[in-house]
Amino acid sequence: MPEQKAPLNKLNALILTTTPLLAVSVVPYYGYRVGYDGFEWSVFFLFMVLTGLAITAAYHRLWSHKAYEAHFLYRLFWAIWGACALQNSVLHWASDHRNHHRFVDRDDRDPYSAKRGFWFSHIGWILRKYDSGQDDFSNVKDLMADPVVRWQHKYYIYLAVVTNLVVPLLLGYWHGKLWGVVLLAGVLRLVLNHHFTFLINSLAHIWGGQSYADDHTARDNYLLAFFTYGEGFHNYHHRFQWDYRNGAKWWHFDPAKWVIKLSSWLGLSYGLKRPSNLKIEQAHLKVQYNRAKKAIAQSQASSHWIQRLEEGYQKLRLALEDLVAFQKQWVEVKHTQRKTHPERVVMKKRRAELKSNVKHRRREWRALRSEIAA
Repeated sequence: MPEQKAPLNKLNALILTTTPLLAVSVVPYYGYRVGYDGFEWSVFFLFMVLTGLAITAAYHRLWSHKAYEAHFLYRLFWAIWGACALQNSVLHWASDHRNHHRFVDRDDRDPYSAKRGFWFSHIGWILRKYDSGQDDFSNVKDLMADPVVRWQHKYYIYLAVVTNLVVPLLLGYWHGKLWGVVLLAGVLRLVLNHHFTFLINSLAHIWGGQSYADDHTARDNYLLAFFTYGEGFHNYHHRFQWDYRNGAKWWHFDPAKWVIKLSSWLGLSYGLKRPSNLKIEQAHLKVQYNRAKKAIAQSQASSHWIQRLEEGYQKLRLALEDLVAFQKQWVEVKHTQRKTHPERVVMKKRRAELKSNVKHRRREWRALRSEIAA
């Protein structure tokens, strides 16, 4: 007997089918017959950036992962633009996303499990009412304490209609061309914003590298980072989900982290969380070890290589652990003792020794990996 399909989510299906149809038919037709001017394209760009950042900087990193805290006005601003993104309220979005991280790749609990295929993880999970995506706010009780989140959830429909339809209509009327702003900032922007976000659930679990964790499908993809305001560094994010950054390197394209950092300088956000570089290196080391071990097994090399790999890995791992543990003590002493205090002088010397040991073990590890790859 064939498996019964999950019930259709009629509202979602209506929105996610009609808006793309309008985007590929009415939007270009209007452009051909009437044309779009600079004002209309500027409003499109403004809505595109603000709704995208509302999802990445606020829905995702602020509320879903509590990677930082923020001022009431900051939260209110992004809650309004989040409603404009038309991806449901903060409570719904964060609950689904927290389940995704907790049960990643488990078809029965991950709302958009990539192991159920590209279509399902990209949009299929939204079109039908699957058991894995049923509403359950038990994992977002902390967010219910936020008055902004409660307000947005209560008035979400009104906010979505006003920001997606009323505001573009008023801007178009004020500009003297009623429908241009609606079609660009309303319809086209909505479709692009939706599918750029959806790509993180689908393509970012299929295409890219895995440098920080290899026990799930999440991947880092520089191209996706460009279209998703930095969310493309998805493998890193799944390993360090509480980091306010997704692109950990300063040169990684991650506009959301820049917005969050800038807002902290303005006093609008605070408590920004991030792991130390040593913690990141530990995660990277574990992946390197697993890959090298797998390569040795596939090449059917002697047990001698496996032993050398294990020894090299343990030496660097322990060196990093010692330095990480010592850094916590060092930070405390650094902020409480004078530079000439005997305890600080001794600890500074010990810190230099530990850093030198890590540097030495890194060289050994790189040389060993080169030998294995040769």
